[in-house]
Amino acid sequence: MIKRLFDFFAALFALVLLSPILIWVALKVRSRLGSPVIFRQRRPGLNGEPFDMIKFRTMLEAYDEHGKPLPNEQRMTPFGKWLRATSLDELPELWNVLKGNMSLVGPRPLRMEYLPLYNAHQARRHELRPGITGWAQINGRNSLSWEQKFDLDVWYVDNQSFLLDLKILFLTVKKVVVKEGINASEEVTMKPFTGTKEGGQ
Repeated sequence: MIKRLFDFFAALFALVLLSPILIWVALKVRSRLGSPVIFRQRRPGLNGEPFDMIKFRTMLEAYDEHGKPLPNEQRMTPFGKWLRATSLDELPELWNVLKGNMSLVGPRPLRMEYLPLYNAHQARRHELRPGITGWAQINGRNSLSWEQKFDLDVWYVDNQSFLLDLKILFLTVKKVVVKEGINASEEVTMKPFTGTKEGGQ
């Protein structure tokens, strides 16, 4: 209950405080990348229940001659990379936190198609609401394997506390400020998760 109350009021305060930045980014996305400004994607939330996660759009809508979207690296623009590097693309997720779909801190919501690929241990990451940032994001996110990230997610599920959340939030802001790549997207920087090999945890 404390976690949910903190999430609600912190997200509300942040949305009000950051509203000028949100408006500025929305206008820039509209002029640089076109419409829609907001990117929506179905993601698994608490207990794996799906919800629509929202972010600022960071890629162009570009297709090949067969009507299929071009690879992410071809649709990503310098402006989109800048949005991700500064974590500004994540700001609309504060609305997800306000609605109760997400928490400020928790395992990052990944793709719906990963759900049947998790083993019993990895599936425990859905015992809490997904977060804008999390324990894995401040502990070597870009250098970790999927299995290592999931282990960190489950560790957080077992050890979550208000003080730990404050620590993660502080370290997340610090990493973003010093540009340690806290917001590099798994979908862009890593191969898709295809399941853990037999014998894995």
